[in-house]
Amino acid sequence: MPQLARRIGRAKPSAIMVVAEKAKKLKAEGRDIISFSIGVPNFLPGPHVYDAVRDALAKDSGQYGSNRGADALLDAFLKHIEALGLTGYARANIVTAVGAKHMIYNLAEALLDEGDTIAFPTPYWTSYLDIAEIVDAKIDLLPCPPEQDYKLTPAQLDAALAKKPKVFLFNNPSNPTGMTYTKDEIAALADVVAKHPDTWIITDDIYNTMVFDGVGYHNFLHFRPELRDRVIFLDSLSKTYGMPGWRVGFMAGPETVAKAVVTLNSNHITNIPEITTAAAIAALAGPQDVPQRKCAEFQAKRDEVMAALAAIPGIVCPKPQGAFYVFPDVSAYYGKTHGPSGAKIGNDVDLCNVLLDAKGVACVPGSAFGEPRALRISYTCPTPQLAPGMQRFREFFAELE
Repeated sequence: MPQLARRIGRAKPSAIMVVAEKAKKLKAEGRDIISFSIGVPNFLPGPHVYDAVRDALAKDSGQYGSNRGADALLDAFLKHIEALGLTGYARANIVTAVGAKHMIYNLAEALLDEGDTIAFPTPYWTSYLDIAEIVDAKIDLLPCPPEQDYKLTPAQLDAALAKKPKVFLFNNPSNPTGMTYTKDEIAALADVVAKHPDTWIITDDIYNTMVFDGVGYHNFLHFRPELRDRVIFLDSLSKTYGMPGWRVGFMAGPETVAKAVVTLNSNHITNIPEITTAAAIAALAGPQDVPQRKCAEFQAKRDEVMAALAAIPGIVCPKPQGAFYVFPDVSAYYGKTHGPSGAKIGNDVDLCNVLLDAKGVACVPGSAFGEPRALRISYTCPTPQLAPGMQRFREFFAELE
């Protein structure tokens, strides 16, 4: 029979979804499962979003939309990024997509030929590696271990950009670590970027409003506006507005890149749906009380999780200041045995599997993000589940011997 394309051999299912599906299956079988696995915000947008959708349904045209995105949506996004300090953009610099993941894939197609290099720090969001492999790019991983708080140093970035990768992909705040770069840290990295003009810079900053402790959101362009001709800023409704299933992502960048992505949209999706567009406009332009309140709640949850981890000997976890993840180094427990079950803990995958089977707590192995010493906890579960979940987590490590 005819063969599949070679690129399918490079495509892998999301490691995060594998864990989430296993947890869902156990829950369907009647197990009491608390999931710290999938990165969904677990709240809904404000009522004004649903009001806008009902109004759009009543006026639905049933027609194709713009490959770039509706003008009203582009304008709403422009005001959104102006509030972040990213000014000077026009509609010609903006494109919409079916979520930020779709935008990253489009950018990989637009910027990377086979054999071109993309560089990004480790730990990384799983789809970075997966998408780079599908388009057959070379990948330069920049290790950022817990010993350096999972953050990229200027010296590392300088060495990486000196090799002239086609693309440098940067995530702040970070998934999976929750680490958030300070103003001074971003300024220092921006100075390095400015020295190396041969590389496209993608800043995946979809957690830009979920920043804690007064650290604030900072972008290379805040310190080096001259980088505008090669910096591509990514954003999404998913995390900020509790709308992951609505699938709306954005880019703001050079007009040449935006035009290329519009062309890809015309072949991939044509447009995001009219109803989704109405919801997105309402979310961006309407009251911001829900995301502001949720940011405060996530900071309190972060504190609760960090306190629980601090009570477990041997676990090391740099303090995250954004998003809704913690990424503890649990490697001190490798080689131990879970007393009640007799299961051996050889690595992060073993640990997460035994934790799920023994305690009904689902976490994602750190190797899915390029750091096998760690695991990811997404603390977006309903608040009443957080304390019991972390109590089970502590009990599990106390049972390892």
